[in-house]
Amino acid sequence: MPVSEFRPGFRFSAFDAMLLVAAALGALYFWPRTWWIGFVIVFVIGHFFLFCNVFRISRGLELIWAAVFLVLTRFTVVSGHPAWTTTALISLATTMVVVGIELRKPSYHGIGWIRINPNLPQWWEASVAQHAHGPNDR
Repeated sequence: MPVSEFRPGFRFSAFDAMLLVAAALGALYFWPRTWWIGFVIVFVIGHFFLFCNVFRISRGLELIWAAVFLVLTRFTVVSGHPAWTTTALISLATTMVVVGIELRKPSYHGIGWIRINPNLPQWWEASVAQHAHGPNDR
C-alpha cells in the first residue's frame, strides 16, 4: 500500500472550487423560493469546506456534527421547533466543540498546524509512515 504524502495545512482543489460554485448557484436558486433550503445548502457546504479544507477534521467528528445538524434540521422542518436560529446556533456551538477537539489532537494537520501542533512530523512518521512499511521495508 503506498504511503500517503505528508501535506498538512490548508488545501484547495479544482473539485473544491466546483463544489463551492455549484453550492452557491443552488443556494441562489432556492433562497428566493424556499429560503431555508438555500440556507441549508450554504451552511452544509460551508462546513464541508471548513472541516475538509481548513481544519481537516477527522471523519468521526464530522459525523457527530452532521448527526446534530440533521436531527435539529429534521425537527425544525417538520415541526418548526427549534427555530432555524436555534438550529444554527446549536450547530455552530457544535462546530466550535468539534474544531476545539481536533486542534488538541496529536494528529492535527489543518491550518496553522505548525504553531498549534509542531510535533506533527514526528507523529506522522511514527503513526502513518511507519505503518505503511512492512517490517522488511525499512
